[in-house]
Amino acid sequence: MSTMALETLHDPRYPLAVLISGGLDSAVLLCEAAEHRPWVQPIYIRAGTWWEEAELRQLRRFLDAVRSPRIRPLVQLRVPVDDLYGEHWSLTGQRVPDQDTPDEAVYLPGRNLLLLGKALVWCHLNDIPELALAPLSANPFPDASPEFFDLMQETVNRAVSGRVRIIWPYLHLSKAEVIRRGSRYPLVHTLSCMRPGPGGTHCGRCNKCAERRRAFAEASVHDPTNYDA
Repeated sequence: MSTMALETLHDPRYPLAVLISGGLDSAVLLCEAAEHRPWVQPIYIRAGTWWEEAELRQLRRFLDAVRSPRIRPLVQLRVPVDDLYGEHWSLTGQRVPDQDTPDEAVYLPGRNLLLLGKALVWCHLNDIPELALAPLSANPFPDASPEFFDLMQETVNRAVSGRVRIIWPYLHLSKAEVIRRGSRYPLVHTLSCMRPGPGGTHCGRCNKCAERRRAFAEASVHDPTNYDA
């Protein structure tokens, strides 16, 4: 069984791969793991989303700012979804869910299925025993549940005769709680926007920008984000 205890992030026995997006949650996860693990391997998976280049620029800035001998150079993998999603808003940047939409509006079908499949096989081939990702308590999607993670882990390991474990230590935390845990890190270099502007500014109008603003306010932590609106 995979596990959700925060203590799993602090296990000093094993290196850890972190599925990182450039957003707040996975950035904090990476840094917190690097304080305890022998070393951590950030993995970014390119899917062809509209915000991908801006996200990668911010992620590189973040990694430069938190440079540590325990954080290995970023690995990039590819799982293009244009042949699946077609004219979806995540690929075109058009009709992006705005600040008044529910969380369900930003669902990307099968996203964790696709990302985890590739990342788990990569970990298996590179002898990394654990892979972490950062879904939170408010995540309503079917591919972010404990049951899904357990089944995904079992299926991929059976397919490759592997033993890689999935951990998801933030699943019972809110975004505000994650911000409090990570307030000492350079969160200004993270991106939570589906229509970022030039230079990685946040649009200030999309669903994810609204979520980010609310979380900083709830956490009572200064929001360093540059919003366009």
